[in-house]
Amino acid sequence: MLEFGRMNLLKVHAIDEDGAWLRVGREEALLSNRELNEEIKTGDMLTVFVYVDMSGQPVATLKKPIAEVGEFALMRASQVNVHGAFMDWGLAKDLLVPLKEQPETMKPGRHYLVKVRLDREGRPIGTARIDKCLSSVDNTIGDGQEVDLIIWEFTDLGAKVIINHRFGGLLYRDEIGDRLNYGDQLKGYIRQIRPDGKIDCTLSMGTKDDRDDAKAKIMKALLDHQGFLPLHDKSAPEQIQSTLGMSKKLFKKGVGGLYKSDLIELTDDGIRLKE
Repeated sequence: MLEFGRMNLLKVHAIDEDGAWLRVGREEALLSNRELNEEIKTGDMLTVFVYVDMSGQPVATLKKPIAEVGEFALMRASQVNVHGAFMDWGLAKDLLVPLKEQPETMKPGRHYLVKVRLDREGRPIGTARIDKCLSSVDNTIGDGQEVDLIIWEFTDLGAKVIINHRFGGLLYRDEIGDRLNYGDQLKGYIRQIRPDGKIDCTLSMGTKDDRDDAKAKIMKALLDHQGFLPLHDKSAPEQIQSTLGMSKKLFKKGVGGLYKSDLIELTDDGIRLKE
């Protein structure tokens, strides 16, 4: 059956003056003749995005939106009127975010994190009410698991993130420094699921390879700066991030490894390479 709001693999059943009729089972969607080319023939299999148009008919496009139903993405508001905000999501027809789905009034030209969903008629619309879109933790995720993260909001503790387009979590300040921005998408890990159901995330699980890489970076920086770095366990995470390109947590592990190997000495104002 057709999956509305998602990419579908469909067979070209017939081609006429309206376009190509794509079929799966007994269901059809029309690919407009504006998107046809001479290479598309009856019997071909095409990967298309399928949705319901304003008239209620299933239509298809060869273009891929930046987010499908159930997914979040950072989108630019191209136009705003009494009906809501129209977001550029990669298709010819913008995605409507109704006024009631805006926690704050959207402004043209600005970017917002939006989730794609279907309305009662099966047409794709957007919502920017992130909190209402997130689910309670379940058994599909666990400690140490690699996940997809989207930066959602910055707080005093760090950055709120969306996990696998389903759950809410937190990256602590010592993980992020000043290198991440609102709407960024990246890989991360589940550090822990707390007893209250809240999820702590991390960008690195601190594997041996990560620790070895941190030690190598710190050693190189020491050699490049006459054997001294003004960094220590009281340094701000942002300072460590901008100097070495790593989190404070990983920095401390790297320093610990170098200290145990008797390669550095720790001073009140930094770390020094032993002669």
